[in-house]
Amino acid sequence: MEIPKFLNHYFKVESNNFPAGFRIAQKVPVEFDSDTSIDNLWAIHSKAMDNYWQLYNRTIQDIQNFTDRPSVHPSLMDLKSEIADRIIEKCTYCGWRCRVNRKNKELGYCRIGSVSRCASEFLHRGEEPEIVPSHTIFFTGCVFSCVYCQNWDISTRPESGIRIKPLHLAKIIDARHREGSKNVNFVTPTPHLHTVLKTINNISENLPVIWNSNMYHSEEASELLEGIIDVFLADFRYGNNRCAKKYSNINNYTEVVKRNFKEAYQHSDIIIRHLVLPGHLECCTKPVIEWTVENITHVRFNLMFQYTPFYKSCEYPEINRKLGLDEQEKAIQIAKNYGIEDLLV
Repeated sequence: MEIPKFLNHYFKVESNNFPAGFRIAQKVPVEFDSDTSIDNLWAIHSKAMDNYWQLYNRTIQDIQNFTDRPSVHPSLMDLKSEIADRIIEKCTYCGWRCRVNRKNKELGYCRIGSVSRCASEFLHRGEEPEIVPSHTIFFTGCVFSCVYCQNWDISTRPESGIRIKPLHLAKIIDARHREGSKNVNFVTPTPHLHTVLKTINNISENLPVIWNSNMYHSEEASELLEGIIDVFLADFRYGNNRCAKKYSNINNYTEVVKRNFKEAYQHSDIIIRHLVLPGHLECCTKPVIEWTVENITHVRFNLMFQYTPFYKSCEYPEINRKLGLDEQEKAIQIAKNYGIEDLLV
């Protein structure tokens, strides 16, 4: 296996030489109760994150400092879960910012209530080589509407799957880790942020947490994910808003996604997945690579050529075909010309 250049934090956690982010957050004390307003919760969160990074830096210098410190309750992890629960009452988890009360069964763009459902969970050996076997948990529903979605039967049916109980799922995650998983990998997690945080808070094992998403989450979600996600396994699909709207029905794609990549780059390892679309080298592949090199250079970049015209692709003749060999070679050359340092093809 090729050794990635820019996944240092991930490998330290995966080899159990450093605590996962959520384990540090569990040792940061906070004070709040059920009557605390959402504004005050955010203020407490801001101060607690300062304490988090202080503890993180001390742990780098002296791992025993972390080991000797007991977990606390309520902790920063408890606070993050509480804030996520409040947000869902006027939901702004993703870039759509629907502001519906999902606890009262009001449905926004994702059509998901307060209950999260799992389509499947298993030890995935088909992900990037450095993270396999990965305990991959596929949630139902999505905040995108991609016309070529290969998992359309899951993404378009949020009511399908098995209802998730966070404590039960955490026990499964612990068991999978003992079976050999290197990490836990939450797929399409954005509408399920509250469930993910509660689940993570109940994990006993020390293992990296992977946020496998399209990066179309809100600023509030970014703040809650800070310090908790060890690796963002992130799609960077389009180089402009026009293509994003046409093929995924997404507004303000580049503004939201670029903001989130910059934020994630401040505190986590990142693996970018760019699925090369047929006929979209100049409008999407080239701008994505150029922006990446200029803004988040320390990144594992996966140039993906497995596009297949699934779902409604037949309605869009220009993408109703597989990628040509010449397009693959040109995409690789673009990446090399711009100087991508840690390239996976």
